[in-house]
Amino acid sequence: MTHDLVTTLRPLLTAEALAEAHATGTEPGDLEQAVWLRLLEHLETQGPPLDPHGWLRRAVRSESRRTRRTTRLERPYGAEPADDGDRTPEQLALASARRRALHDAVRRLPGRCPRLMAALLSPRDLTYREIAGELGMSQGSLGPERSRCLGCLRRLLTSEVAARGARG
Repeated sequence: MTHDLVTTLRPLLTAEALAEAHATGTEPGDLEQAVWLRLLEHLETQGPPLDPHGWLRRAVRSESRRTRRTTRLERPYGAEPADDGDRTPEQLALASARRRALHDAVRRLPGRCPRLMAALLSPRDLTYREIAGELGMSQGSLGPERSRCLGCLRRLLTSEVAARGARG
């Protein structure tokens, strides 16, 4: 049943994602991945949609709106981040401890997340294409995978900070 649904919806999803992606400033493959994930979640909780084609069109529009909202909220740095030249030894020690804690948390992530996050944090400043090639995955799946990994990392770090704060 699921295989038939995927086979039936694939051409429509490809076309819809291609049509919507430009307006969101995202890759069509990223939009497709997000909708496939949403479909799998829907199948798990509610079963197959009654009107699969209509559901798919609404899901693409919804993901497109979500992506646009997220993009509007993200702001680039006004300038390059400041170097460590004018920081006190205490500030440098704290920054180093934060970096170590982040890298330790990244190593504890599940699945492919440690390798993906390590590639994203790499000082080599790799492009998505280079990361995809290095990890052996499609470039279109990097965005959704990165989002899932960041969510896991956020939950992991939040629980650690909350646990440390509760002791004091």
